[in-house]
Amino acid sequence: MGDRASNGRTVVERRSERELVVTRTFNGPVRLVFDAWTKPELFKLWWAPKSMGVPLLSCEMDVRTGGSYRITFGHDASDAMAFFGKYLDVSPPSRLVWTNDESEGAAVTTVTFEEEDGRTLLVLQELYPSNEALDEAFVGMEDAMPEQFEQLDELLITLSASE
Repeated sequence: MGDRASNGRTVVERRSERELVVTRTFNGPVRLVFDAWTKPELFKLWWAPKSMGVPLLSCEMDVRTGGSYRITFGHDASDAMAFFGKYLDVSPPSRLVWTNDESEGAAVTTVTFEEEDGRTLLVLQELYPSNEALDEAFVGMEDAMPEQFEQLDELLITLSASE
């Protein structure tokens, strides 16, 4: 359990047998943080953890309730991995809910955004169909999410500066 981020800001924890929660406060207004999650040209700048060395090949996002997304990672089509699903709830700029349909053990993800004094508290909750599915996902998430959120923080600095 506990916080494995070196800077102590991204907290990844299991809340139950099927629930994973990641929290972080970002230095940026809620509008910019929400944009970074919903605009493909921004999302692709931070989502793929750089340490994995696997680039994001494509990012298609129809961000509306009932819309869908498809994100593809890999060096080329031969080794590509796709993540895809549907948006169940899009309530700008405070809430996003989507399915992860790439595997049977995939979660439903809810992300909430709450602004306070120009900073944004983000809470990402993933609800898995079983304890085993969460076990499988947790290993990768515990390392990847802090790095992804670091990259998002860096992007927000750039976006805030260009306003």
